[in-house]
Amino acid sequence: MSMHWEKMVLSVNHTLLDALKIINEVGGRIGLIVDENRKLVGVITDGDIRRALLSNIDLSSAIETTMNKNPIVALSSNSRKDILQLMQEHSIIAVPLVDNTNTLVGLETWNSPSPHRIHDNPVFIMAGGFGTRLKPLTDNCPKPMLKVGDKPILERLLTQFRKAGFRNIYISTHYMPEQITSYFGDGSAWGLNIRYVHEERPLGTGGALGLLPDNVPELPLIMINGDVLTTVDFEKLLNFHNKYQSIATMCVREYDYQIPYGVISGDGHRIIEMQEKPIQRYFVNAGIYVVSPELFMNVPCQERIDMPTLLEQQIALQKDVLMFPIHEYWLDIGRMDDFNRAQIDIVGLA
Repeated sequence: MSMHWEKMVLSVNHTLLDALKIINEVGGRIGLIVDENRKLVGVITDGDIRRALLSNIDLSSAIETTMNKNPIVALSSNSRKDILQLMQEHSIIAVPLVDNTNTLVGLETWNSPSPHRIHDNPVFIMAGGFGTRLKPLTDNCPKPMLKVGDKPILERLLTQFRKAGFRNIYISTHYMPEQITSYFGDGSAWGLNIRYVHEERPLGTGGALGLLPDNVPELPLIMINGDVLTTVDFEKLLNFHNKYQSIATMCVREYDYQIPYGVISGDGHRIIEMQEKPIQRYFVNAGIYVVSPELFMNVPCQERIDMPTLLEQQIALQKDVLMFPIHEYWLDIGRMDDFNRAQIDIVGLA
Protein backbone atom coordinates (compact mmCIF):
# COMPACT_ATOMS: atom_id res chain seq x y z
CA MET A 1 0.00 0.00 0.00
CA SER A 2 1.25 3.50 -0.81
CA MET A 3 2.53 5.17 2.38
CA HIS A 4 1.50 8.65 1.25
CA TRP A 5 -1.94 7.93 -0.16
CA GLU A 6 -3.70 10.24 2.32
CA LYS A 7 -1.81 13.19 0.82
CA MET A 8 -3.50 12.38 -2.51
CA VAL A 9 -7.06 12.79 -1.19
CA LEU A 10 -9.17 15.62 -2.61
CA SER A 11 -12.79 16.70 -2.32
CA VAL A 12 -15.21 17.58 -5.11
CA ASN A 13 -14.79 21.22 -4.05
CA HIS A 14 -11.15 21.26 -5.13
CA THR A 15 -10.04 22.60 -8.51
CA LEU A 16 -7.89 21.08 -11.25
CA LEU A 17 -5.05 23.32 -10.04
CA ASP A 18 -5.35 21.78 -6.57
CA ALA A 19 -5.14 18.31 -8.10
CA LEU A 20 -2.17 19.36 -10.22
CA LYS A 21 -0.26 20.57 -7.16
CA ILE A 22 -0.90 17.35 -5.25
CA ILE A 23 0.05 15.11 -8.16
CA ASN A 24 3.31 17.01 -8.67
CA GLU A 25 4.20 17.29 -4.99
CA VAL A 26 3.40 13.72 -3.96
CA GLY A 27 4.51 12.14 -7.23
CA GLY A 28 1.77 9.53 -7.25
CA ARG A 29 0.33 10.59 -10.65
CA ILE A 30 -3.17 10.29 -9.20
CA GLY A 31 -5.62 12.20 -7.04
CA LEU A 32 -8.35 10.44 -5.04
CA ILE A 33 -11.65 12.34 -4.83
CA VAL A 34 -14.03 11.67 -1.96
CA ASP A 35 -17.28 13.15 -0.65
CA GLU A 36 -17.93 14.46 2.85
CA ASN A 37 -18.32 10.88 4.13
CA ARG A 38 -14.99 9.70 2.62
CA LYS A 39 -16.83 7.73 -0.06
CA LEU A 40 -14.76 7.45 -3.23
CA VAL A 41 -16.45 9.40 -6.03
CA GLY A 42 -13.66 9.50 -8.61
CA VAL A 43 -9.98 9.75 -9.45
CA ILE A 44 -7.92 12.12 -11.56
CA THR A 45 -4.54 11.41 -13.16
CA ASP A 46 -1.88 13.57 -14.75
CA GLY A 47 -3.10 12.24 -18.11
CA ASP A 48 -6.59 13.56 -17.36
CA ILE A 49 -5.10 16.98 -16.63
CA ARG A 50 -3.08 16.98 -19.87
CA ARG A 51 -6.26 16.21 -21.85
CA ALA A 52 -8.06 18.99 -20.00
CA LEU A 53 -5.35 21.46 -20.96
CA LEU A 54 -5.61 20.40 -24.60
CA SER A 55 -9.39 20.98 -24.41
CA ASN A 56 -8.81 24.50 -23.06
CA ILE A 57 -10.38 23.66 -19.71
CA ASP A 58 -9.29 26.25 -17.15
CA LEU A 59 -7.26 24.98 -14.21
CA SER A 60 -9.60 26.89 -11.91
CA SER A 61 -12.45 24.58 -12.97
CA ALA A 62 -13.97 22.19 -10.44
CA ILE A 63 -12.24 18.85 -10.29
CA GLU A 64 -15.47 16.97 -11.01
CA THR A 65 -15.50 18.37 -14.58
CA THR A 66 -12.50 16.20 -15.47
CA MET A 67 -12.29 13.37 -12.95
CA ASN A 68 -12.98 9.75 -13.83
CA LYS A 69 -16.24 8.99 -12.05
CA ASN A 70 -16.00 5.22 -12.63
CA PRO A 71 -12.45 4.27 -11.67
CA ILE A 72 -11.10 0.76 -11.33
CA VAL A 73 -11.09 -0.06 -7.59
CA ALA A 74 -10.28 -3.03 -5.38
CA LEU A 75 -11.49 -4.16 -1.99
CA SER A 76 -8.98 -3.73 0.81
CA SER A 77 -9.45 -7.43 1.58
CA ASN A 78 -8.10 -8.47 -1.83
CA SER A 79 -4.59 -9.94 -2.00
CA ARG A 80 -1.77 -7.87 -3.47
CA LYS A 81 -1.30 -10.54 -6.14
CA ASP A 82 -4.92 -10.12 -7.28
CA ILE A 83 -4.62 -6.33 -7.23
CA LEU A 84 -1.42 -6.40 -9.31
CA GLN A 85 -3.17 -8.65 -11.82
CA LEU A 86 -6.04 -6.14 -11.95
CA MET A 87 -3.60 -3.32 -12.65
CA GLN A 88 -1.91 -5.34 -15.37
CA GLU A 89 -5.22 -6.17 -17.05
CA HIS A 90 -6.23 -2.49 -17.17
CA SER A 91 -2.75 -1.06 -17.83
CA ILE A 92 -2.82 1.15 -14.74
CA ILE A 93 -0.24 1.73 -12.00
CA ALA A 94 -2.50 2.52 -9.04
CA VAL A 95 -5.79 1.22 -7.66
CA PRO A 96 -7.83 2.89 -4.88
CA LEU A 97 -8.74 0.51 -2.06
CA VAL A 98 -12.26 0.69 -0.64
CA ASP A 99 -14.27 -1.26 1.91
CA ASN A 100 -17.70 -2.81 1.41
CA THR A 101 -19.34 0.62 1.75
CA ASN A 102 -17.10 2.23 -0.90
CA THR A 103 -15.23 4.20 1.76
CA LEU A 104 -11.66 5.00 0.69
CA VAL A 105 -9.20 3.15 2.92
CA GLY A 106 -5.97 3.12 0.89
CA LEU A 107 -4.17 3.02 -2.42
CA GLU A 108 -2.26 0.13 -3.93
CA THR A 109 0.50 1.04 -6.39
CA TRP A 110 2.77 -0.84 -8.71
CA ASN A 111 5.84 1.19 -7.85
CA SER A 112 8.37 -0.61 -10.05
CA PRO A 113 6.65 -2.64 -12.77
CA SER A 114 9.95 -2.80 -14.63
CA PRO A 115 12.76 -1.93 -12.17
CA HIS A 116 15.56 -2.67 -14.62
CA ARG A 117 14.08 -1.02 -17.70
CA ILE A 118 16.62 0.42 -20.10
CA HIS A 119 15.78 2.53 -23.14
CA ASP A 120 18.03 2.35 -26.19
CA ASN A 121 16.46 5.51 -27.60
CA PRO A 122 19.01 8.27 -28.23
CA VAL A 123 18.85 11.51 -26.24
CA PHE A 124 20.17 14.64 -27.96
CA ILE A 125 21.03 17.63 -25.75
CA MET A 126 21.64 21.06 -27.29
CA ALA A 127 24.53 22.56 -25.32
CA GLY A 128 26.24 24.88 -27.80
CA GLY A 129 24.58 28.24 -27.14
CA PHE A 130 26.48 31.39 -26.17
CA GLY A 131 24.23 32.28 -23.23
CA THR A 132 24.45 35.96 -24.15
CA ARG A 133 21.62 37.02 -21.84
CA LEU A 134 23.44 35.50 -18.86
CA LYS A 135 26.62 37.55 -19.24
CA PRO A 136 28.94 38.02 -17.38
CA LEU A 137 28.34 34.51 -15.95
CA THR A 138 28.86 32.99 -19.40
CA ASP A 139 31.97 34.97 -20.29
CA ASN A 140 34.12 32.05 -19.17
CA CYS A 141 31.58 29.26 -18.84
CA PRO A 142 29.06 27.71 -21.28
CA LYS A 143 25.51 28.14 -20.04
CA PRO A 144 24.76 24.40 -19.49
CA MET A 145 27.78 24.24 -17.15
CA LEU A 146 26.53 27.01 -14.85
CA LYS A 147 25.78 25.55 -11.45
CA VAL A 148 22.26 25.35 -10.08
CA GLY A 149 22.84 24.53 -6.45
CA ASP A 150 26.03 22.49 -6.36
CA LYS A 151 25.82 20.92 -9.84
CA PRO A 152 25.90 22.16 -13.45
CA ILE A 153 22.52 22.36 -15.20
CA LEU A 154 23.69 19.76 -17.70
CA GLU A 155 24.69 17.30 -14.97
CA ARG A 156 21.23 17.53 -13.41
CA LEU A 157 19.67 16.84 -16.79
CA LEU A 158 21.91 13.85 -17.46
CA THR A 159 21.19 12.40 -14.01
CA GLN A 160 17.48 12.68 -14.70
CA PHE A 161 17.80 10.77 -17.98
CA ARG A 162 19.89 8.07 -16.30
CA LYS A 163 17.28 7.57 -13.60
CA ALA A 164 14.61 7.24 -16.31
CA GLY A 165 16.62 4.44 -17.98
CA PHE A 166 18.18 6.33 -20.91
CA ARG A 167 21.84 5.63 -21.61
CA ASN A 168 22.63 6.72 -25.19
CA ILE A 169 23.40 10.43 -24.89
CA TYR A 170 24.52 12.77 -27.66
CA ILE A 171 25.55 16.33 -26.81
CA SER A 172 25.86 19.12 -29.36
CA THR A 173 28.59 21.65 -28.50
CA HIS A 174 29.86 24.92 -29.95
CA TYR A 175 30.74 27.54 -27.31
CA MET A 176 33.63 26.48 -25.04
CA PRO A 177 33.12 22.79 -25.82
CA GLU A 178 36.18 21.63 -23.91
CA GLN A 179 34.58 22.53 -20.58
CA ILE A 180 31.74 20.12 -21.33
CA THR A 181 33.79 17.30 -22.83
CA SER A 182 36.47 17.38 -20.13
CA TYR A 183 33.88 17.35 -17.33
CA PHE A 184 31.69 14.51 -18.60
CA GLY A 185 34.12 12.55 -20.77
CA ASP A 186 32.52 9.41 -22.15
CA GLY A 187 29.85 9.51 -19.45
CA SER A 188 30.90 6.26 -17.78
CA ALA A 189 31.20 7.97 -14.38
CA TRP A 190 27.47 8.69 -14.62
CA GLY A 191 26.55 5.27 -16.02
CA LEU A 192 26.00 6.79 -19.46
CA ASN A 193 27.40 6.46 -22.95
CA ILE A 194 28.06 10.05 -24.07
CA ARG A 195 29.08 11.04 -27.57
CA TYR A 196 29.61 14.57 -28.82
CA VAL A 197 28.88 16.39 -32.07
CA HIS A 198 30.52 19.76 -32.58
CA GLU A 199 29.04 22.63 -34.53
CA GLU A 200 31.84 24.56 -36.20
CA ARG A 201 29.22 27.24 -36.84
CA PRO A 202 25.81 27.49 -35.16
CA LEU A 203 23.33 25.35 -37.07
CA GLY A 204 20.23 25.95 -34.99
CA THR A 205 18.47 23.29 -32.95
CA GLY A 206 17.16 21.47 -36.00
CA GLY A 207 20.36 21.68 -38.02
CA ALA A 208 22.38 20.00 -35.27
CA LEU A 209 20.43 16.80 -35.98
CA GLY A 210 22.30 16.57 -39.28
CA LEU A 211 25.57 16.05 -37.38
CA LEU A 212 24.48 12.86 -35.64
CA PRO A 213 26.58 9.82 -36.61
CA ASP A 214 25.25 7.18 -38.97
CA ASN A 215 25.18 4.53 -36.24
CA VAL A 216 22.71 6.38 -34.00
CA PRO A 217 19.95 3.95 -32.94
CA GLU A 218 17.01 4.09 -35.35
CA LEU A 219 14.53 4.79 -32.57
CA PRO A 220 12.55 7.89 -31.61
CA LEU A 221 14.99 10.45 -30.26
CA ILE A 222 14.37 12.74 -27.29
CA MET A 223 15.74 16.20 -27.90
CA ILE A 224 16.09 18.91 -25.26
CA ASN A 225 17.76 22.26 -24.78
CA GLY A 226 20.68 22.03 -22.37
CA ASP A 227 19.49 24.97 -20.28
CA VAL A 228 16.14 23.47 -19.22
CA LEU A 229 15.44 22.54 -15.61
CA THR A 230 12.44 20.23 -15.43
CA THR A 231 10.84 17.24 -13.74
CA VAL A 232 9.08 16.01 -16.89
CA ASP A 233 8.61 12.25 -17.00
CA PHE A 234 10.66 11.43 -20.11
CA GLU A 235 9.51 7.83 -20.17
CA LYS A 236 5.88 8.91 -20.23
CA LEU A 237 6.67 11.39 -23.00
CA LEU A 238 8.27 8.64 -25.06
CA ASN A 239 5.32 6.32 -24.46
CA PHE A 240 2.95 9.04 -25.69
CA HIS A 241 4.96 9.50 -28.86
CA ASN A 242 5.15 5.75 -29.51
CA LYS A 243 1.41 5.35 -28.94
CA TYR A 244 0.46 7.85 -31.64
CA GLN A 245 3.37 7.18 -34.04
CA SER A 246 3.76 10.84 -35.02
CA ILE A 247 6.67 12.22 -37.01
CA ALA A 248 7.46 14.42 -34.00
CA THR A 249 6.06 15.40 -30.61
CA MET A 250 6.62 18.78 -29.00
CA CYS A 251 6.30 19.43 -25.28
CA VAL A 252 4.21 22.53 -24.70
CA ARG A 253 3.60 24.66 -21.65
CA GLU A 254 0.49 26.71 -20.91
CA TYR A 255 1.30 30.42 -20.78
CA ASP A 256 -1.11 33.06 -19.46
CA TYR A 257 -0.94 36.71 -20.41
CA GLN A 258 -3.21 39.29 -18.85
CA ILE A 259 -3.94 42.35 -21.00
CA PRO A 260 -3.56 45.31 -18.61
CA TYR A 261 -6.47 47.25 -20.12
CA GLY A 262 -10.16 46.87 -20.79
CA VAL A 263 -10.62 45.30 -24.24
CA ILE A 264 -13.42 46.67 -26.40
CA SER A 265 -15.12 44.88 -29.28
CA GLY A 266 -17.29 46.88 -31.61
CA ASP A 267 -19.35 46.94 -34.76
CA GLY A 268 -18.66 50.25 -36.39
CA HIS A 269 -19.24 52.92 -33.73
CA ARG A 270 -21.29 50.58 -31.56
CA ILE A 271 -19.67 48.78 -28.59
CA ILE A 272 -20.91 45.20 -28.43
CA GLU A 273 -18.65 43.76 -25.72
CA MET A 274 -16.26 44.94 -23.02
CA GLN A 275 -13.78 42.71 -21.16
CA GLU A 276 -11.83 44.13 -18.25
CA LYS A 277 -8.20 43.00 -18.34
CA PRO A 278 -8.88 39.62 -19.98
CA ILE A 279 -6.46 36.73 -19.67
CA GLN A 280 -5.18 35.18 -22.89
CA ARG A 281 -3.97 31.57 -22.70
CA TYR A 282 -1.53 30.00 -25.12
CA PHE A 283 0.58 26.88 -25.45
CA VAL A 284 4.28 27.71 -25.82
CA ASN A 285 7.19 25.59 -26.97
CA ALA A 286 9.01 24.05 -23.97
CA GLY A 287 12.17 23.15 -25.92
CA ILE A 288 11.66 19.38 -25.50
CA TYR A 289 10.85 17.10 -28.45
CA VAL A 290 10.58 13.49 -29.52
CA VAL A 291 11.67 13.06 -33.14
CA SER A 292 11.12 9.93 -35.22
CA PRO A 293 14.05 8.42 -37.18
CA GLU A 294 12.26 9.21 -40.42
CA LEU A 295 12.84 12.88 -39.66
CA PHE A 296 16.10 13.20 -37.71
CA MET A 297 18.05 10.81 -39.96
CA ASN A 298 17.19 12.89 -43.02
CA VAL A 299 18.26 16.35 -41.87
CA PRO A 300 21.02 17.45 -44.27
CA CYS A 301 24.48 17.82 -42.78
CA GLN A 302 25.59 21.43 -42.13
CA GLU A 303 22.16 22.90 -42.94
CA ARG A 304 21.11 25.67 -40.56
CA ILE A 305 17.52 25.28 -39.41
CA ASP A 306 15.67 25.66 -36.12
CA MET A 307 13.31 23.01 -34.77
CA PRO A 308 10.11 25.08 -35.15
CA THR A 309 10.91 25.62 -38.84
CA LEU A 310 11.72 21.94 -39.31
CA LEU A 311 8.41 20.95 -37.73
CA GLU A 312 6.49 23.54 -39.75
CA GLN A 313 7.87 21.87 -42.88
CA GLN A 314 6.52 18.52 -41.69
CA ILE A 315 3.12 20.03 -40.93
CA ALA A 316 3.03 21.47 -44.47
CA LEU A 317 3.67 17.93 -45.75
CA GLN A 318 0.60 16.73 -43.78
CA LYS A 319 2.74 14.84 -41.28
CA ASP A 320 1.47 14.44 -37.73
CA VAL A 321 3.26 16.73 -35.31
CA LEU A 322 1.67 16.35 -31.87
CA MET A 323 1.88 18.32 -28.66
CA PHE A 324 2.38 16.92 -25.18
CA PRO A 325 1.26 19.41 -22.51
CA ILE A 326 3.53 19.40 -19.49
CA HIS A 327 2.31 20.42 -16.06
CA GLU A 328 5.44 19.34 -14.20
CA TYR A 329 8.08 21.82 -13.09
CA TRP A 330 9.78 23.51 -16.05
CA LEU A 331 12.17 26.44 -16.26
CA ASP A 332 14.09 27.70 -19.28
CA ILE A 333 17.20 29.30 -17.75
CA GLY A 334 17.68 31.98 -20.37
CA ARG A 335 17.91 35.16 -18.32
CA MET A 336 19.46 36.23 -15.05
CA ASP A 337 16.05 36.26 -13.34
CA ASP A 338 15.53 32.64 -14.42
CA PHE A 339 18.96 31.66 -13.12
CA ASN A 340 18.29 33.25 -9.74
CA ARG A 341 14.89 31.57 -9.55
CA ALA A 342 16.50 28.20 -10.32
CA GLN A 343 18.79 28.59 -7.30
CA ILE A 344 15.70 28.90 -5.09
CA ASP A 345 13.60 26.24 -6.79
CA ILE A 346 16.29 23.57 -6.77
CA VAL A 347 16.00 23.28 -2.99
CA GLY A 348 12.52 21.82 -3.41
CA LEU A 349 13.46 19.72 -6.45
CA ALA A 350 16.61 18.07 -5.10
